[in-house]
Amino acid sequence: MEEGYQYVRCQMGMYGGAGTDDLKLIATQLARAKNIQPKRSPRSKTPGIYFDPDAYAKSVPRLFDHLRNKLGFGIEFIHDVHERVTPVTAINLAKTLEQYQLFYLEDPVAPENIDWLKMLRQQSSTPISMGELFVNVNEWKPLIDNRLIDYIRCHVSTIGGITPAKKLAVYSELNGVRTAWHGPGDISPVGVCANVHLDLSSPNFGIQEYTPMNDALRDVFPGCPEIDHGYAYLNDKPGLGIDIDEAKAAKYPCEGGNPILDNGAHTRRYGLKTVSNEGPACICRVLFPTS
Repeated sequence: MEEGYQYVRCQMGMYGGAGTDDLKLIATQLARAKNIQPKRSPRSKTPGIYFDPDAYAKSVPRLFDHLRNKLGFGIEFIHDVHERVTPVTAINLAKTLEQYQLFYLEDPVAPENIDWLKMLRQQSSTPISMGELFVNVNEWKPLIDNRLIDYIRCHVSTIGGITPAKKLAVYSELNGVRTAWHGPGDISPVGVCANVHLDLSSPNFGIQEYTPMNDALRDVFPGCPEIDHGYAYLNDKPGLGIDIDEAKAAKYPCEGGNPILDNGAHTRRYGLKTVSNEGPACICRVLFPTS
């Protein structure tokens, strides 16, 4: 928000604790917060903390209660459920979060449970977004036809590319659904440009998920959108306006990973401002370039 973002996706580490896998630190925070003996995960050969859907669902409202008390209602908040709770729990969560006026609640149910959105819609006015796991028209069409979602956020390449995405945007516009294309930390700069061009060409553009790029990416891919105070600015070059500098790309050989894509996608921050594993997924509105 210090960089001008007014639309912020708020995720959690360990149910409101530090975004870390340090078991001792997590246990200490939980004990201090609840004055109880912290529980460890079931014995397993795989180390780490395990996801508890019930604990998660109880913690999310406390997260937004804290944020609204601290920041008021001038900032728009987004939360991603990642389809990790039962449909009934998702419905209860959406109802509980109404008072905090989220910009939208993302992926409350899994694609195989989309019929539950009818019940959710009947019981909650929390705006809903869906789509990053969708791969075909039969998944998103009934949701748009029946006005069961407010934002469609498919991954553009997963549904077939720019042309199918543009058709989806037009169909959504006819039914009052806005776009919010998937823009995770591992999307390429070309994918980012495709998303923003779709945004600029769609009257029903809603919001664009965006993960900041490091200097290496911008060096190798000249023409990336410029981000300023939560707005994305494209250039006026032909096509998507982006290119690849192969000479500079040669400076970043792929050895044991993707150094050029290491843009903080697994970085977590401490406290209630912790973001998810998808990195500092700043979500910004987009304007046309000023020049």
